[in-house]
Amino acid sequence: MKKTTTKTTLNQQKPDPHAEEVDGESTVLAKIAEMAGPYRAMGERLHAIIKASAPALSPKVWYGMPAYARDGKVVCFFRGAILGKNERYMTFGFTEEANLDEGALWPIAFALKELTAAEEARIGALVKKAVS
Repeated sequence: MKKTTTKTTLNQQKPDPHAEEVDGESTVLAKIAEMAGPYRAMGERLHAIIKASAPALSPKVWYGMPAYARDGKVVCFFRGAILGKNERYMTFGFTEEANLDEGALWPIAFALKELTAAEEARIGALVKKAVS
């Protein structure tokens, strides 16, 4: 009996470099879809604002929250009400990887009750500054 072997080339062994981005995107969108009512809509909008303001950031789930990373390090994140738990506001925040330093004191987290054009503009500007 003849034994056959399969030769694997280097190209077959390399993972797709964009697979993690696609998987991160779908995982974040699934996490947003789990959010309760109005938080889901705000989460979808925040996702779009962050992606438009800093296309270099990669979506990922971080401690169960939608987050956006540069070189694997989370720069910003948000969290909405968990299904079955009623919270007064959504939290949008930044990690120490964000370039937001202003003297000896600066904000790194925000309570968000609604998302108007003014908040969208402020968040977009903060995200741009965070990755600058």
